[in-house]
Amino acid sequence: MSQSIDDVNERSTLETPTAAPGPLRWAAYAACSWMFVFALMSFYWALGGRIGLATQATRIQERALVGDSGFIIILWVTGAMKVGGGLLALALVRPWGRVFPRWLLLAAAWAAGVFMVLYAGADLGVRGLMATGVLSTPASMRTTAARWHLLLWDPWWLLGGILFVAAAWAYGRSTRPHHRNGSR
Repeated sequence: MSQSIDDVNERSTLETPTAAPGPLRWAAYAACSWMFVFALMSFYWALGGRIGLATQATRIQERALVGDSGFIIILWVTGAMKVGGGLLALALVRPWGRVFPRWLLLAAAWAAGVFMVLYAGADLGVRGLMATGVLSTPASMRTTAARWHLLLWDPWWLLGGILFVAAAWAYGRSTRPHHRNGSR
């Protein structure tokens, strides 16, 4: 059975996602950069780095300072996962990302973004209510690390979530199948 050029062109237009247009690519590149910076922090701490460690909970600081091998492994694994997240963001805008099904990239990017927004939003809400005295603060939360979470880590997670949601939205819109007659 032979196919006309129009049939092949229509099928390739329907099946081949296109990368996000220039103005929409920023979110994916920003999400990738966010993840890679986050990964670098994990790798730095896994290698024994101490800068920024005081922003973490006391039990995390203690495990890092004594070189707890289980904790070091966790840092390497989470660092690798963050690199994977950065590659996910890049897959949304780079041609090599087309090897993955559109639905898989969309689902992963949306899941990552929504998870981070919800995690950060809940943490910011609770910590904010504690900081203002609306909720009582448990003794374990009356630390420098708790303030760092409110002022740095929770907003950092929120930023990452927003970037991933924006990247997923842009990818979804830019890769929506186009039909030859203009209908969707």
